[in-house]
Amino acid sequence: LVNSKTLFVFAFQTGHTTGPSLNNDKLYKFAYSAEVYVDRVKASLQKSAGYRISSGVDVNLLWRNPDNDDDQLIKITIKDVQVENVNERPAAKNIFKGKSTEKIIGKEYLEALQRPIVLELVRGKVKTFYSYQNEPGFTQNIKRGLASLFQLQLHSGSSREVDISGKCNTTYHVRQDQVTKIKDLDSCEIEKKGFTSHNQILDVSTKATSATVYVLEDSFIKSIKAEENFVFLLNYRRKTGAKIVSKQRLELKSVQAGLGLIAAKQVASVIKTLDPNYVAMPLEAEPVKSECKKCPSLFEHWQSIREHMHPDKLSKAEAAKSFLSFIQNIRKATKEEILKIIRSENKEFLPQVVDAVTSAQTPESLEAVLEFLDFKDASTSILQERFLYACGFASHPSETLLKSLTEKFKGDVANEEIRETLVIVMGALVRKLCDRGGCKLPAVVEAKRLILNRLEKAQKGENVQMYLLALKNALLPEAIPALLKYAESGEGPISSLAATALQRYDPSFLTKEVKETMNRIYHQTRKVHEKTVRTTAAAIILNSNPSYMEVKNILLSIGELPMEMNKYMLSMIQDILHFEMPSSKTVRQVLKDMRTHNYDRFSKTGSSSAYTGYITRGPDVSSTYSLDILYSGSGILRRSNMNIHVFDRNTELHAIQVVIEAQGLESIIAATPDEGEENLDSFAGMSAILFDFQLRPVTFFQGYGDLMSKMLSATGDPMNVVKGLVLLTDYLQEIQLQSGPTASAEFLGGLAIDISGGMEFSLWYRESKTNVKNRVAVFIAGNTEVDSFFIKTGMETTLEAETALDFISTVQFSQYPFLVCMQMDRVESPFRTHMTKYESLPSGRRYTARRGKAATLAGNEYPLHQENSNMCKKVFSAKSDSAGSWF
Repeated sequence: LVNSKTLFVFAFQTGHTTGPSLNNDKLYKFAYSAEVYVDRVKASLQKSAGYRISSGVDVNLLWRNPDNDDDQLIKITIKDVQVENVNERPAAKNIFKGKSTEKIIGKEYLEALQRPIVLELVRGKVKTFYSYQNEPGFTQNIKRGLASLFQLQLHSGSSREVDISGKCNTTYHVRQDQVTKIKDLDSCEIEKKGFTSHNQILDVSTKATSATVYVLEDSFIKSIKAEENFVFLLNYRRKTGAKIVSKQRLELKSVQAGLGLIAAKQVASVIKTLDPNYVAMPLEAEPVKSECKKCPSLFEHWQSIREHMHPDKLSKAEAAKSFLSFIQNIRKATKEEILKIIRSENKEFLPQVVDAVTSAQTPESLEAVLEFLDFKDASTSILQERFLYACGFASHPSETLLKSLTEKFKGDVANEEIRETLVIVMGALVRKLCDRGGCKLPAVVEAKRLILNRLEKAQKGENVQMYLLALKNALLPEAIPALLKYAESGEGPISSLAATALQRYDPSFLTKEVKETMNRIYHQTRKVHEKTVRTTAAAIILNSNPSYMEVKNILLSIGELPMEMNKYMLSMIQDILHFEMPSSKTVRQVLKDMRTHNYDRFSKTGSSSAYTGYITRGPDVSSTYSLDILYSGSGILRRSNMNIHVFDRNTELHAIQVVIEAQGLESIIAATPDEGEENLDSFAGMSAILFDFQLRPVTFFQGYGDLMSKMLSATGDPMNVVKGLVLLTDYLQEIQLQSGPTASAEFLGGLAIDISGGMEFSLWYRESKTNVKNRVAVFIAGNTEVDSFFIKTGMETTLEAETALDFISTVQFSQYPFLVCMQMDRVESPFRTHMTKYESLPSGRRYTARRGKAATLAGNEYPLHQENSNMCKKVFSAKSDSAGSWF
């Protein structure tokens, strides 16, 4: 084996030291090809979409520095360019058939491509790239891709190199007459466009590799093979993905007699002699984007999809699909084009337009929607709310957005609910910007200060709740002391809200002080607390690595609690054990002690319960559902809580939470309230978290008078919690291929959602019922494309599904113990996937290959504990056949 030192000596003996060496008066003739392939990740390249550019390449030495053999000028000329399919294809499917290269590329572009370039190579690295100034960016990039191949060092080692990909970490491995160059594409410094989704589960994973193998002969290039691979995988469904492969080959065909060297002492005089029109240019690629010449205007596109965006169709996959395509077009539009649609649309469609315009997240779309919305006008509050919720779900919010909302909040807001929503959304944006390392941005610092300072000064209960909801979204470590204060010393809803905000923090933030406060609340060592706050405190303790004594004290309390709370806590402990939650090991240790684990304690009756189960367990992500329900001793609901979490090995997403809370309802059935809850005002309401974003809670009724009027005028219709279109996955990456073209990978996931909930009473049947309906439709679209100006090739993948999930809780309180039946049902769900590979020319000639698959996911009633199943049988056998109104 020849080591690098031997190779160094060998190179030196041939009149050259550290880079490739050309002989004087010789013309080196090469064959060159650049290929691109686009396909599914695991597909073989033989069926991929793509194309090949092939040509001859002439290389000759122009000048060598008389004082330094390592400094040389070489001229590179591309000639005899051909464009063809990368894979053999029948004539009917060959878009290049019958077209000359000049016709495919265009005369002007072909001439530009065949104009020579000049490289100054110093120690094997490109010091300067000379070309003609007014050439199209695309042809310059193809030449840069070819020039980058000539950059080579003849000894092993690593360095930061500049080539078409930018400034990158590069490692050389030298072995005899073969050199392998590995480029770390993730390290490349180059201007990149793109963005990712906020949550990793909703995002796309990427992997990029680049390797070039040089075979040398007489210290010059005999052949070069270069390959880049880019892989994109949707994290929550890794079957949905794509790859781009880019290959370059350069092979020496012959060495002929060539022109002599130009005699000069300086590079500048050689270039001037050769052609004064040459200019030094960066070797990094310049941004190039081909314009769409026949695309419809934004207004025309809106008219073509408008019917799918009707409010009645918002739980259909077609609505989510139209929403995504509309966002893509809004992102290319001007402020005036966007305003034209907003100002011309009617009130039925306007909320959906606002959803899409806000979700586009461009400076133009934000300016347009803010110019249109007037927060001083209470009559447009529905549109203001849709705008704010779309901001809360923003996939990559900007500092400008948070700054705009902060200014609106400090200004005049006509509707108090909109003012509440504003600050709640500000909290969500603070968290998203902090998660991306933007916690010290001026707008974030100002928003944090505003929320914390206003909370400290707030006097009214509703104002305190508003800022606590903002903190529940922001999850600031510095807010924990304030949340502890309100959890322990606040009253009713305020205490409960502060405790549930603490519950959302990662256990790593829950300090000794937090645990001590939660223990005081649960065990009521300082004051009496409501059941809802105490059970939340217990959940926080049990979910944050509890000590042996903490678990023991909680277990010893069971039996001394109000009856339904006894049952609830037992269910919580049993759920921890059956679902193998992190604290289950400690719980099992404690249960070995017969003082904690005995029949008296574990035989408590009641109807409250807590249960967790799997919705799906997959190789990519798994999802769980949990239902817990807490009653008062009189059989009336205190709190029902439905959660769906999605998680992979590294992270978790709180996909949905719907909480229905009620209090002070004992008077309507002449029952006795539980201890400590005698003076609670009548209230029922619903709170929801959607994709980690806490929405503004909805009130069903507040106060006895409001309750009675709602009961008398009740229609039985559920109350809407959230309805609209949400952008879930939002990923775009533009890639500079080493061979010259630009590639892009775009994945968008849209959700059309309709969540509603209701709470009903029948005094006649002594029955209450809560119903949470979740209607969702998902559409995911991926487009991976290589754009070479004269041809586009790529692959589109789509996935769509529609489903509905109902959570129904029925309570019969005509007897004791009262009967409770909980049901969680999913309807039969259609599921469709499509894939289209394509190659297209600007003339409209196009090749496509399509595949599709449709399936139906069977409906399912999710299992809960056996006790619930037994109870449901009794409830439905006891129910009267007569229908009638609930009220």
